[in-house]
Amino acid sequence: MIHIGIDTGTHTGIAVWDSRSQCFRAIEDVAIHKAMEMVAQYKSIADQEGVRLYVRVEDPRQRTWFGTENMTREEERKKLQGVGFVKRDASIWEAYLKDLGVWFEMVAPKRNLTKITHETFVNITKWKGRTNEHKRDAAMLVFGR
Repeated sequence: MIHIGIDTGTHTGIAVWDSRSQCFRAIEDVAIHKAMEMVAQYKSIADQEGVRLYVRVEDPRQRTWFGTENMTREEERKKLQGVGFVKRDASIWEAYLKDLGVWFEMVAPKRNLTKITHETFVNITKWKGRTNEHKRDAAMLVFGR
């Protein structure tokens, strides 16, 4: 099975885990339209290889707090605006994956190991490539599945 993890946002984190070989095929951050192209390409690959594709998307719509206490009014406004953008992106992903006809799950942020350091990520996954927060969050949605 091919598993794809998606961390929504301006820099969409996308990670592709191959459960047969127990390794990542890719860990990247790209614009949302490029991530959607990658999902469509991996759907074709999965179909050709006769395996199933499963996508897990971090869904901020399921988050109940946003850490805005102790912020100025302007900081809070900007933070909540950003939250609105990633919530919109999650809605777009959900509609896209339904239309594409792939098996998927919208995952609450609390159900994923997020915001880990690069060093911790390397220790857990043994991935040697460069990472950032978006890449690591996407990868942890599918690692070891």
